[in-house]
Amino acid sequence: MRRTVIACLLASLVATAPVHGQAPEPRTVLVHAGALLDRPGRPARGASTIVIRDGKVAQVLDGHVAAAATGLPVAEVIDLRDRFVLPGLLDSHVHLTSDTGGVLSQLEEVQLSPAAKAYNALGNARKTLAAGFTTVRNLGDRDGVTLALRDAVRAGKVVGPNIVDAGTSISTTSGHMDAALGFRDDLRDALDRHENLCDGPDACRRAVRLQVARGVDVIKIATTGGVNSRIGAGLGQQMFDDEAKAIVETARLYGKKVAVHAHGADGVKVALAAGVDSIEHGTVLDEECLELFRKSGAYYVPTLSTVNGYLERLAADPNAYSPAVRAKVDWRIKVTGESLAKAVPRGVKIAFGTDAGVSKHGRNADEFELMVKHGMTPAQALVAATVNAADLLGLSAEVGTLEPGKRADLIAVAGDPLSDVTVLKRVTFVMKDGAVFKDDRGVRTP
Repeated sequence: MRRTVIACLLASLVATAPVHGQAPEPRTVLVHAGALLDRPGRPARGASTIVIRDGKVAQVLDGHVAAAATGLPVAEVIDLRDRFVLPGLLDSHVHLTSDTGGVLSQLEEVQLSPAAKAYNALGNARKTLAAGFTTVRNLGDRDGVTLALRDAVRAGKVVGPNIVDAGTSISTTSGHMDAALGFRDDLRDALDRHENLCDGPDACRRAVRLQVARGVDVIKIATTGGVNSRIGAGLGQQMFDDEAKAIVETARLYGKKVAVHAHGADGVKVALAAGVDSIEHGTVLDEECLELFRKSGAYYVPTLSTVNGYLERLAADPNAYSPAVRAKVDWRIKVTGESLAKAVPRGVKIAFGTDAGVSKHGRNADEFELMVKHGMTPAQALVAATVNAADLLGLSAEVGTLEPGKRADLIAVAGDPLSDVTVLKRVTFVMKDGAVFKDDRGVRTP
């Protein structure tokens, strides 16, 4: 009798168990879009249906296709028939741990623990995702906070945008990444970890290898001074040709791209001649710079939104910056956008990036308005924040368009961003990897 009961139980388990190696039925979701820009750079489609299976785009169909007509076991239909739908946006230049600026940011370096910075980064990541930016490239964090956040997001432990991370940015001693600038000399050893400062080709090769060892996705360097650098050394070249070349060669050895903070034209030329992948800021671009961009195929990331951060900070506190820094801030405000206006008609490749952290997190879309103000069409600005940014980040196979096989990262707005980019400041719906993160309308049809 006992053997009979056991035999029956085993038979029941075998009958109900999935076939070995057979995956469970994928979860299918339909998104009904009123208008759809599935491939920025091409005309938008009208009424469309996006079929999503297990977090990826499976099909893009014309019209609003009913669940029954797909022949699939549809788990959910999301009604965005009154919305303009487009791919999730990408911001190529953010600093998730940073919120302030000026004197306050200097104090935070010695007041905030890595744990406190981690909570700041998570909060900023969520603001960024809510703004419709489903992928970001974080360009600088000394504490490993954003590397850990990147991994936590990928593992599904926390919710945030996909993160491409540069770890600690590299510069020369007294360069833009020298954390001891502005502090007393006797505090340098306590503040300077030395790992990211390099003087001479050999030291620069080692600095890259140390970041590779930490597991970074991309290398970030500075070939010029910075606006927020607490030193009156200007914004021109601060890295020699052989140092920049050593960094790029070493990064290539490990399969890493190189992003370069550069303001002055001399520092831009050094970087482009070394073969870097992007110039961040590029505040002064002369004809030689523009030609080097075209020949090298490097991207220009204008980060125009920094001007908003400076203006808002000064409005709140006219003494937010030391005199040496204030002079650079005033200059940056005055010339912002001039280089972009030169680069667009010359065919330089543009990728969207804000430098959020200098400007406010969650207001990344303010950059679109400034890009259009300084020479880009709304369509070009959207390509910069999708197709081009995905290419720069090495993620074209995953994001940037809504095509079969790519991540179901998409957003919706009430209005046409191809005629008015300011509607992108009011994203009403955000989906990342097929999961709804934000839905301001509250309309969900099971």
